[in-house]
Amino acid sequence: MGVCMGLQKMKKTNTFNRRIFLKMLIGAGFAGVTGNVAARSPFDPASWDDQFDAQASGGAQVASNYPVLGLATTGYTEMAIARYNSIVAGGGWPAVPVQQEKLQIGMVHPAVSILRQRLFISGDLASEAGMSNAFDSYVDSAVRRFQVRHGLSPDGVVGEITCRAMNVSAQMRLNQLYVNLERLHKIVSKTVKENRFVMVNIPAAQIEAVQDSMVVQRHTAIVGKIDRQTPILDSKIHEIILNPFWTVPKSIIRKDIIPLMRQRPNYLTDNNIHLFDKKGQEVSAQSVNWNTDEAVDLRFRQDPGKINAMSSTKINFHNAYAVYMHDTPLQGMFNNLMRFDSSGCIRVQNIRDFNLWILQNTPGWDRIKMEAVIHSRQNTPIAVKDPVPLHFVYISAWSTGDGVTQFRDDIYHLDGASELAFGLER
Repeated sequence: MGVCMGLQKMKKTNTFNRRIFLKMLIGAGFAGVTGNVAARSPFDPASWDDQFDAQASGGAQVASNYPVLGLATTGYTEMAIARYNSIVAGGGWPAVPVQQEKLQIGMVHPAVSILRQRLFISGDLASEAGMSNAFDSYVDSAVRRFQVRHGLSPDGVVGEITCRAMNVSAQMRLNQLYVNLERLHKIVSKTVKENRFVMVNIPAAQIEAVQDSMVVQRHTAIVGKIDRQTPILDSKIHEIILNPFWTVPKSIIRKDIIPLMRQRPNYLTDNNIHLFDKKGQEVSAQSVNWNTDEAVDLRFRQDPGKINAMSSTKINFHNAYAVYMHDTPLQGMFNNLMRFDSSGCIRVQNIRDFNLWILQNTPGWDRIKMEAVIHSRQNTPIAVKDPVPLHFVYISAWSTGDGVTQFRDDIYHLDGASELAFGLER
């Protein structure tokens, strides 16, 4: 039997899990409420007037201004571990059957009763939603809440991706929390001493700008591919370059540009990329044998401009991996669910807001001046007056609120279980 069990197993499993579920309800004092609400027609207006909010989903709001790397998060994550220990002790949650037709609002299907059990046990579904086969507004809100907690698109539809995330066992999620709590303790001991810092959470592909123990900006990120991973590191942001030149890393020259030049000989010219030898002399692309690796010994530099791979900004910090943070001309990539697509560096959405926050104590920089410099296309390095601590971390499970536990795919397979690392198959 696969991760999601088939419909042929559903009847027997449904009976067993319903018995467990009702025992849990009785223990929690919900038996009377469940019986009353279960009799409602799924098309009764009372079942359809809830929005996706805390009341409808039966839990706290998912969003929080607490930073992932904060003392509050370690405390809430410890509470989450206690809660998941109780869930495991109670038998975990049922597996939701994969359907040929996706489960969504308005449907009536036997699998929805199992979905309700799953969502109630994890705290996403309100107790008053009761037991039925109807996918009503309560279930829709609960599915959306679950999706947000797992870094999925909150569309309220239970397809294969959402189903697979739901069917990771409670024990597996508990183990993931233990692994990540240990990581949190190690890094929070550093950040608690920092008035402001930047965190890049690799599995979440997200950046937090933290000041006075609160998140003041969040930015969607694009991080390294599975075969070109973003490293875990600590450093300080010491420089922002507006309109940067881009010096192409050797890994990209070898893996990407050389194969492209064999197919498209004008690729370098079309992208304003110049070649230089070890003496700094410019070399013609036509003089290079692109059927060999000789080009790897040359320096590839792209001029500033809209098509520059770093677009408006490069953010520098000392590290042994030659990685940096930067803008990108390909803004549409930030809309992707899976944002593991770089060669190790970090692309930052809405980077100009981020720049201004970094430069807040560097005299002479405001939005008007920054935009004017970017518009000029002139390469402009800026030394950050007070270098900002920076942490690239790998946190795939955490909690920033009571009853709100976040999980992300173990994209680099560091959590110790293959069931947690299926994201790249999406």
